[in-house]
Amino acid sequence: MQIVVLPGDGVGPEIIKATLAVLDAADQRFSLGLEFTQYEIGLKSLQRTGTTLPASVVEAARAASGVILGPVSHQDYPPRAEGGINPSGELRICLDLYANIRPARSREGIPHWGRTPMDLVIVRENTEGFYADRNMFQGIGEFMPTSDIALSVRKITAHASERIARAAFALAATRRRGVTAVHKSNVLHVTEGLFLAQVRKVAAEYPDVTYEEQLVDSMAALLVRDAARYDVVVTTNMYGDILSDEASELAGSLGLAASINAGDAHCMAQAQHGSAPDIAGTDVANPSSLILSAAMLLGWLARRHGRDEFARAERAIEVAVDEMLAQPDLRTRDVGGRLGTQAFAKALDRRVREAP
Repeated sequence: MQIVVLPGDGVGPEIIKATLAVLDAADQRFSLGLEFTQYEIGLKSLQRTGTTLPASVVEAARAASGVILGPVSHQDYPPRAEGGINPSGELRICLDLYANIRPARSREGIPHWGRTPMDLVIVRENTEGFYADRNMFQGIGEFMPTSDIALSVRKITAHASERIARAAFALAATRRRGVTAVHKSNVLHVTEGLFLAQVRKVAAEYPDVTYEEQLVDSMAALLVRDAARYDVVVTTNMYGDILSDEASELAGSLGLAASINAGDAHCMAQAQHGSAPDIAGTDVANPSSLILSAAMLLGWLARRHGRDEFARAERAIEVAVDEMLAQPDLRTRDVGGRLGTQAFAKALDRRVREAP
């Protein structure tokens, strides 16, 4: 299995190094046959090649079995015309990674900040919505007809809405069989109406899955009040981005938040947090988010290729992370521990190698 590795900016190279150490342990323990090839992207690539995402990297990602993307500092990039392409958004479009899957669950020993524990997954549509870089054939979805007027176009299609709904219901069928669709149809009647119509159509095909709908503002409050009631949440791009960050922080920390961007033919693991340039090079970044995201990539490969050893590797990494987080002296500093980035990875490496 060929895996393309893109270290990115800020703490990206550090947490990529930690993640690859753990994946190497899983590779050896479960005989996965992983091969890693790293490519330069982001600010270093911009300085060297004039673009933050060379076309050759996109083609390598397209040909690979999977992609691991480190955090990127895209807010610091120049305009696209000057080479400042957001690698995350661009790869989601080019590889048709339409489903952003973000689990959020409470863990033993890690305080959670809501009123109840949680074990939910937010399934977020990834290719359209209010995101200006991914909803137009030409140009972007934001424009200014005059100097004092700024407009933003939101695109919702029946096709994208239906397939994200199918991803959510298929996932729920393997979990606690509950789906909540989050929307704002009381204000955005047309676009949200189209989204909900497609979700309801898919819901009718899953009579054994409980289905409900919730307004996005109410959902933000209910995650704090009673997150335990939710299983799988399906929603559009911007709502899913915001709610998943909220859920992950309520569950304990954004630094523990796993995330994959998945399509029918490609999958990309990506930490849910940003590049944190202020702590780059200090060995204090928590690599758990990217490590757990890489484990999710192994799970996706297991399902796509029918490889049980990949599923066992995914589970071994998740169990090892949980065991370490349960012990304060084995955590990184951001969650009350003492270990640095690489020391955490080294300790996790040992546990994965010894996994049953």
